[in-house]
Amino acid sequence: MIIYNETVIVEEASHTEWLTWMQQTQLPAIMATGHFKQHNILHVMDSPNEGVTYCVQYHADKLENVEAYFTNHLDGFQAEQQQRFENKLVTFSSLMQTVPPIF
Repeated sequence: MIIYNETVIVEEASHTEWLTWMQQTQLPAIMATGHFKQHNILHVMDSPNEGVTYCVQYHADKLENVEAYFTNHLDGFQAEQQQRFENKLVTFSSLMQTVPPIF
């Protein structure tokens, strides 16, 4: 499985608004692209950063699905988030692959 992870650090005063917007607007739109089969939002409890840190993980069966999302949708979704929460958050992303257990 391929996991596209976006780590988002949101200022304390805006994190509830951001989380509600993610759950009600952004995530349904991203999932509607059809490139991911599920998602998770995780609250990073021991983040050393100021503000509130979340990891939003998108799960895909194949790398090609993630690449298609990057090509066709990523810039638009990132721009929308940055415009809506200008100067209230920072993000960084990573791409991961699960490793099957050996036993």
